[in-house]
Amino acid sequence: MKLIKIIFYLVGLGLILGLAGLGVLYHIYNTQLPSVDELGEVRYQMPMRIHDRDGGLIAEYGNQRRFPVSYDEIPPVVVDAFVAAEDDRFFEHVGVDFIGLARAAIELVRTGEKSQGGSTITMQVARNFYLGREKTYTRKLYEILLAIKIDRAFSKEEILALYLNKIFMGHRAYGVKAAAQVYFDKTLPELTVAEAAMLAALPKAPSTTNPVTNPERALARRAYVLGRMLKLGMIDQSTFDRAMDEPLPGELFTSAEIATKAPYAAEMARHDQVERFGEEAYQMGLDVHTSIDAKAQASARRALRAALVAYDRRHGYRGPEADWSDVLEDREALDERLAEADPVGGLLAAVVLEASADKAVLLMAKRGEVGVDLEAVKWACEYRDVDRCGPKPKRVDDVLSPGDMVRLEAVGDEDEPRYRLAQIPEVTGAFVALDPATGAVRAMVGGFDFFHDSQFNNVTQAERQPGSGFKPYLYSAALEHGYTWASLINDSPVVVEDGVREGIDWRPSNYGRSFGGMRRMRDALTHSVNLVSIRLARDVSPQGVLDYAGRFGLPVDSWKPTLSMALGSYTLTPLDQVAGFAVFANGGYRVSPYLVTEVGNPDEGVVYSHPAVSPCDDCSVETVDPSLAPRAISEQNAFLMRSGLKSVVRQGTGRRAWRALERGDIGGKTGTTNDQRDAWFSGFGPGWVGVAWVGFADNSELGRRETGGRAALPMWIDFMRDVLPAPTDDEEPPEGIVTAWIDPKTGKRVPEGHPGAIREYFDSTNPDAELPKKDPAASSGTSREVIESLF
Repeated sequence: MKLIKIIFYLVGLGLILGLAGLGVLYHIYNTQLPSVDELGEVRYQMPMRIHDRDGGLIAEYGNQRRFPVSYDEIPPVVVDAFVAAEDDRFFEHVGVDFIGLARAAIELVRTGEKSQGGSTITMQVARNFYLGREKTYTRKLYEILLAIKIDRAFSKEEILALYLNKIFMGHRAYGVKAAAQVYFDKTLPELTVAEAAMLAALPKAPSTTNPVTNPERALARRAYVLGRMLKLGMIDQSTFDRAMDEPLPGELFTSAEIATKAPYAAEMARHDQVERFGEEAYQMGLDVHTSIDAKAQASARRALRAALVAYDRRHGYRGPEADWSDVLEDREALDERLAEADPVGGLLAAVVLEASADKAVLLMAKRGEVGVDLEAVKWACEYRDVDRCGPKPKRVDDVLSPGDMVRLEAVGDEDEPRYRLAQIPEVTGAFVALDPATGAVRAMVGGFDFFHDSQFNNVTQAERQPGSGFKPYLYSAALEHGYTWASLINDSPVVVEDGVREGIDWRPSNYGRSFGGMRRMRDALTHSVNLVSIRLARDVSPQGVLDYAGRFGLPVDSWKPTLSMALGSYTLTPLDQVAGFAVFANGGYRVSPYLVTEVGNPDEGVVYSHPAVSPCDDCSVETVDPSLAPRAISEQNAFLMRSGLKSVVRQGTGRRAWRALERGDIGGKTGTTNDQRDAWFSGFGPGWVGVAWVGFADNSELGRRETGGRAALPMWIDFMRDVLPAPTDDEEPPEGIVTAWIDPKTGKRVPEGHPGAIREYFDSTNPDAELPKKDPAASSGTSREVIESLF
């Protein structure tokens, strides 16, 4: 009887404690657990992605590489693999697998250690979204209750999608879509059974069982998952056998989606978003669309690299990049070093294995042994200084020795290329191209190789003297001031008192130190005559030139009104210069260069959009409205300047462009600074305006004869050859432009048929311009007449 009473009391106490426990659990479930409703609108941390104008990927920024997908986008084989690996009763339990929990409890009693047993996919969702990863009884209790709550609130498909989008898969990949791309360079539907199993093998230890970091452990874990799939009837024996035999990829594909190589533009766009959104920009899933044209960008990149390599070859060979003779007999060590030596600007690493008089054998990563002959090294005279190199080599082994680590350039057929010796240029450069009508940046290359160089963007950051590249702004000012292309200006020595500093006069000279007497202004621009430019600046006045240059958006606030400005003595960036030249190309409107066209993210849609740009004749040139392009110079002035700059290309310092492209609708201006420290070419063609610059980062001399026409113009030519449309007919002059026959020696009007007479354009709308008298033999007097070629 006493025993019955004791049992009765114990059962009662047990019931009371059980009810109390249930009450506590009920209280926790209803009052202390977080709401799971937000999982229905979960915001994943997603990287910032930069795109070209057609949507092609340029770059991606952020610690988490993730691309969320819906359940319907996940193939059944991927679902099966993860269910088999992580939770085979997922579609049956209520968020918690009590059988699994019982096994975990038995293991705890047996060994005295807590384990991960019994953790379902739903419990992992609760842990990943709400809880930490510490192993405590309290956290486990909360995890169980949250899993039940999540299971009641969401369908199994929704829960599995949350899980497969959230999990870390190694190498910055979060979620199955990102992992498929990183490890296999595939979309989810393209995955094989073996690849799906490999992905499902990752969540347990993504950093140590992935196929790149630890292939042996990855294979073992993949085999476990495949075995589970076979046991559960998800695959048959033959599928299992094929999957087991499938090799691992062995490499990462983190850059496989990059469609357009424009890292300088990407960095500029990235910085813009961080300025706008702060560090959150890396997690908001921003899609940043830019104005970069993929074809133009590729052309600019090739053109810049070719120009810098060509400059470098003209000045001689500086020797091997490194000496690897210490491991020359160790093929494995050579392979390791070559694998670590990334290409730089398209130049590939190689090590010389043997060299003789007529041939050298070199080893390259992935390409094996290749041979080069004397033709491939004949440029490599020994570098002595910027103006001198030694004799041309007569033997291959005059240049190459076993153990030399060098660079090779692949030329010719892509499938069976030839190789020639190269070296990473010490000189640097920039190229930028705009749509002159809007200011949209179509191509931007800020250096030889973004990932090898300092990542300093020469397009936006290199403040350099433009030299004669400034003269078009001066000549435009002179035209407005009343000069014409027929005006005669004295090309003779000039002395500027106190031009250097007080008490020291400045005696500028022409390139080549020659003088031409009286010159027509068109001829002076064509041949870039310094002394004529000085006299024009003195007549217009330095302050007048400074103010006029400001209309083009040049950074004149940091300049002083001096006569040296006529020769481009103050600094600007290539981006400043290309924006200035756009004014000539587009008919006289000032545009502000822009790169980012639209920014959006999955949650908020479009958060920024650059407005369409429209020309505005009545707006102040100082307007900051990005939708307006205010008039900076008259339509007539812009036409006359295009005509003058076409003369530069047809007959003057830019004639290499005429010889290469043979078209009359291009124009531009060379620029060379004192001692050839900077070389420029700025020019336009139908629908395009581009600027090329070459120089040393430390402002060293480029060397004798390294002018804008030699060092920079080839870059511009190579780019424009690729992007310009078919040549256009002669440009129709705007209202107010009239023509007259003139004597090229005197600039005076002569009758048609006069020996050597040429036709010249004049602006009849400019009251300050000195126009020739009307003569029916020379001009019909109408402003829309068809103009004969000046040449």
